[in-house]
Amino acid sequence: MTDIHEQLTKYLADAHSIEEQALAQLRTAPDIAGDPELAEAFRAHEAETEGHETLVRHLLEARHESPSSIKDTVMKLGGKAFVLFARVQPDTPGKLLAHALSYEALEVSSYELLARVAEQAGEEHVVEAPDRILADERRMMERLEGCFDAAVDASLKAVGRDDLEEQLRKYLADAHAIEEQAEQFLERASSMTEGTPLAKLFEEHLEETRKHAELVEQRLEALGGDPSTLKDALMRMGALNWAEFFHGHPDTPGKLTAFAYAFEHLEIGGYEQLKRVAERVGDTETVKTAETILGEERAAARKLAAAFDEAAEIALREQGVQA
Repeated sequence: MTDIHEQLTKYLADAHSIEEQALAQLRTAPDIAGDPELAEAFRAHEAETEGHETLVRHLLEARHESPSSIKDTVMKLGGKAFVLFARVQPDTPGKLLAHALSYEALEVSSYELLARVAEQAGEEHVVEAPDRILADERRMMERLEGCFDAAVDASLKAVGRDDLEEQLRKYLADAHAIEEQAEQFLERASSMTEGTPLAKLFEEHLEETRKHAELVEQRLEALGGDPSTLKDALMRMGALNWAEFFHGHPDTPGKLTAFAYAFEHLEIGGYEQLKRVAERVGDTETVKTAETILGEERAAARKLAAAFDEAAEIALREQGVQA
């Protein structure tokens, strides 16, 4: 049996690593945001995130523990690597926004799970920390949701407006690649949680995801394009790597649910931008497709959020955690 207080310490160490990666991203993001409103959102959240890192570090120190230096280093490098990836993309502002929204969702889901473990452990002083941090993370998500128009304008300005239809094809190809990654991830997630209520949740969205990929491919073909085979293959490999990462963690159900919630917001960020590009082109059919898929992605995110209690309970039970 594992002591629940020890498990809570592990959740706090994971939270600290996530904050370290967030800081690595936020310290560079304003410089490549391409829009004053988006840059200011990143600057405001950097100060908040510094406070989050300090708060979680103090909670670990009070337990006579310190953050995992190896894990934190890896997470920092991951944050810097994404900023580099976004910087070399022709539509940097949009890519940066979609990833940032997804990362905020990862933080929200992680702190939701942390709060539940702290409640089970009876450590009310620890419960207060995620409650305070969650307010900031949700406010940042709202800021980012308000920046879609600005990010699309900045992205299109960066690549030029001479051929908006070509840009629309590229956005559709990116959407198709993301759906391919989602399909691979959900297949693995449902098998990893087999026999639990979470499996049904993953399986239901897997069916929706396959339909989304078909809808996007139909619009892409109608516009005379096709998905990038190389990009799809790379995204599928990314999904498999994530699945292997989670498989190596003892609290897989919790981490899978947190990542799925984050991935839904990556898709939401992508489709919000796809819809806006289609509107600028005057492609009403693609607008309708994006709106249909967006509705289902947001519904899936709500279902995952409603499953946080269950995910935390299953994760603790599978770990053999004893209060």
